[in-house]
Amino acid sequence: MNRLINVAFLFSAVVFFPEFASGFSSPSRAKLDFTVRPLKTLLRNTAIDIAEEAQRDIDSFKEWASYGGIQTADGFELVGEELDGYLDVSAMTTKDIPAGSPVIYIPNDMILSSSKVMEEFGRLTEAEQLLTDNGYASEIRQYYLMLKILVELEKGQDSPWFPYLNSLPRYYSNGASMTLFCYTCIPPLVASLCKEERARLNNLSVKRVVPFLSNEIKGDPKLWKWAYQVVYTRGFEANDAFNICPMADYLNHGTETEVWMTYDDSGNCYAQALKDVPANSPLRMSYGDPTNPSFLLARYGFLDESSPATFCKIVPSHISQEMKNLGYSHDRMLFYKDTGEVSEEVWDVLLYTALGETDPLVQQQFYQAHMNGDYSTKQYIHEQYYPLTAAALADHIDTFLDELDGLERKGEYGAKVAADDHPRLPLLLRHNQFVRNTFLTGAVQQDDDGRLMNLFNREMLQLYEMETTRFNATASKRQSVRCDIGTILITLTYWVNEPVWFDEKNFAHEMHVVPVFNGILTRIPG
Repeated sequence: MNRLINVAFLFSAVVFFPEFASGFSSPSRAKLDFTVRPLKTLLRNTAIDIAEEAQRDIDSFKEWASYGGIQTADGFELVGEELDGYLDVSAMTTKDIPAGSPVIYIPNDMILSSSKVMEEFGRLTEAEQLLTDNGYASEIRQYYLMLKILVELEKGQDSPWFPYLNSLPRYYSNGASMTLFCYTCIPPLVASLCKEERARLNNLSVKRVVPFLSNEIKGDPKLWKWAYQVVYTRGFEANDAFNICPMADYLNHGTETEVWMTYDDSGNCYAQALKDVPANSPLRMSYGDPTNPSFLLARYGFLDESSPATFCKIVPSHISQEMKNLGYSHDRMLFYKDTGEVSEEVWDVLLYTALGETDPLVQQQFYQAHMNGDYSTKQYIHEQYYPLTAAALADHIDTFLDELDGLERKGEYGAKVAADDHPRLPLLLRHNQFVRNTFLTGAVQQDDDGRLMNLFNREMLQLYEMETTRFNATASKRQSVRCDIGTILITLTYWVNEPVWFDEKNFAHEMHVVPVFNGILTRIPG
């Protein structure tokens, strides 16, 4: 094993923060619950089999990490579980970790850093110019890391990074790994993000102008794809560099995180516990905005079912600057999964769009009120046109769920007849079901006609059904009942001859409920 570790790695074992030393231990060498089969030879001198079904050597990686000076908290473990037929490895703790305690320490010499790679290779001016011309100037650091991965792959077992690379996944489920058919089975936003990943991979595969790669490496798109996956699923921003930190890259993503990472002035990486972490808990960090599960699926290839919200899927044919100023973006136009709330930006953009079709003068009054912080005017316009925005939202939800039905049918058919060709379809079907559940349990309920409505929580629906007869309900036409309670706007839709309006006191009396409404699904902006 010693031949795999260079002198710099061995010396780095003693370069760590003394105050952290008592909290760390060498990585556990307990074997994980899977077998390691002999590795195949892919190229002349490459001993890493990157085939999707290839096994991963985690035990050798842990030994390598220990020799190289990577330290972990007592109780830190790497555990494996099967996910969609492939091994997924993540970090957990078998012992309590107090808040503020060290979890992982990674010396600078054990970090793959874009800045160090650029110094090692020198700047490839022609390659950088090609990336810039194609609109990928911001990805130059990641490109150099891809080249580093390919160089170390070509060295095979002679590479000091071999034990680390041989521990990494071969199977990925992100956008760059999906088939073209996969893109047709998911909603437009996530499909576009997945296609962007594939386009990024294609544009970063700049091979011809790299003098130090063999023709075999240059001509193997599977190797370039694997290098891309390693860099983009395991690397993170670090000051001015883009880094891959072995061991820390086994921290999974979580909406609720246990660990945060930072660097010292010498470039060493360390992670600490954000809170008290009880034994047998996962150790997770944040990969990005938890309210944007579409990005996490497209970039990293997993479904974050703990995400508190999802994009509302409103995608206008043209997104103007005024709409952006009102808050149109994928991380702000949200339906909240657990509370059922609709974000303020959704209501603002819906009203702005509807007014553009019915009353452009009022549309500009509304926009100017927003830009000037004139809450009262903005609120007044919202109240006057609430039936318009509510109907637009209901129509959008209805239409989107119909489209989602079609996507699911296509995905289910593909999974039945061509599962081997499209192995990521089960994940995509779970994604679609997650989106459906968010729409149904959060922002919508369904009435007796089967039409989707943006209404209220289940408790309010049950109260309505019990009290319907008190309002002489008939099947003549649909009307709305609106109750303003502070800043809460509740809309009850049912069949009545005439609209009925209540104040808070009368509403509570007529419906026999206490005027404290928990879990209200729809709040007016503000």
